[in-house]
Amino acid sequence: MRSGMKRLSHLRRLAGAVALYVTVLARVSFSQSGSMTIDQAVQQALAQYPLVRVSEEKVSAAAAAIKFARTTYLPHIDFLAQFNRATHNNVFGLILPQVYLPVLSSISGPVLGTNTLDSVWGSAVGTLVSWEPFDFGLRSANVELAKSTQAVAGRLLDVTRLQVAATTADVYLTILAGQQTATASQAAVERAAVLVQVVEALVNSQLRAGADSSRAQAELALAKTQLIRAQEAVDVGKAVLGQMTGVSPQAIRLDPGPLLELPREAGIQDVPASQHPYALTQDAAIEQVKIRERILEKTYYPRFNLQATIYARGTGIQPDGITGGGGSGLAPDIQNWAVGMTVTFPAFDLFSVRARKEVERYNERTEVARHEQVVQELTGQQEQARATLAGALQVAQNTPIQLAAAVASVEQATARYKAGLATIVEVAEAQRLLAQAETDDGLAKLGIWRARLALAAAQGDLGPFLRVATR
Repeated sequence: MRSGMKRLSHLRRLAGAVALYVTVLARVSFSQSGSMTIDQAVQQALAQYPLVRVSEEKVSAAAAAIKFARTTYLPHIDFLAQFNRATHNNVFGLILPQVYLPVLSSISGPVLGTNTLDSVWGSAVGTLVSWEPFDFGLRSANVELAKSTQAVAGRLLDVTRLQVAATTADVYLTILAGQQTATASQAAVERAAVLVQVVEALVNSQLRAGADSSRAQAELALAKTQLIRAQEAVDVGKAVLGQMTGVSPQAIRLDPGPLLELPREAGIQDVPASQHPYALTQDAAIEQVKIRERILEKTYYPRFNLQATIYARGTGIQPDGITGGGGSGLAPDIQNWAVGMTVTFPAFDLFSVRARKEVERYNERTEVARHEQVVQELTGQQEQARATLAGALQVAQNTPIQLAAAVASVEQATARYKAGLATIVEVAEAQRLLAQAETDDGLAKLGIWRARLALAAAQGDLGPFLRVATR
């Protein structure tokens, strides 16, 4: 027997170790397998971010509450066993119900006219079965309330998953934007370094003033500062993405896929704001309030309980006042049984029930108003995202023209400077315009994807966006 238990314990430890190894291996392979797509980043965040697991556990707790609510259909069976040593003095008279704490214990039996501190044994054992055969729908309404709580928790889980997914995707695009900016900044640094060499050569040949060299050095330092800031933005973005996905920021490598290109699918499906998970959550909240109102309607009904009991008692004193031996009364030797129906009706609860129903009616109106607010806000977010998307498309069409003109401007300004027809200020300004044009052109396509992400988030479903954004 012991060897079997030891073997079972060993197998459990081995299974736990294997599970831990598989989890670690999966994380390591994910972080070291190369670059991650935006869809992989989102799925990793949904699997690892603790906030999602918190919402999932709330859904599980709500499901368990449904099972608990259904247990009210079962009969109650109570068992009792009691042994005591007490005096047996008994008197006539009334004692009012003890509201807060039962201080005085009742004594059954005739009044013996004694007033002594002598004690005898008493005992009792019994079983009481109580079952409510019908309740006018109260228990069913309570089960529906538990189900509505689970529905609300499930909708909140959908909202949480959407928020985590949208945040992760936005951080992913932010990192790509930082990388594009860093690329443009690196090109600007290289052009500024070439300009410094050209200017220094001209200054050393006494063809330009020494001030031109200082200006060229200042432009180079400015370009390096912008590059440092762009790299800092990338590192910060990776730190946030690592927090969301549970992957080390140093191990994060992005696979942009089509995100650096214009989207191939221009059509976006219209989804009404009423189908957004947040709006559906408010629908569930309204239904929950309505169920609470139905419960209150079922509350002001009589309660019927079918009861059956069997019990036995023992006492160390007889009706004539004679007490038995030292162990007399320890055995419950007098038995009884009973079957009956108990009906209770809280007549004066009518006023409190009415007041509570009025509260719930106002709560329902509150949730309805909140639902209208949510739908209105989501509709506004969709319109804003569509306007942003339209603007991003126009910018993407214009940036290639801006970039070509900036390249030509740098070439012309540099040639004019070498020929002595332009100043260093003109060359520096042309290079700044080129750096800005390269940055704008690199971010223009990402601006379209970011606007489509915002629209998908406002519609409540990132699935179509992720499918298009991942090869």
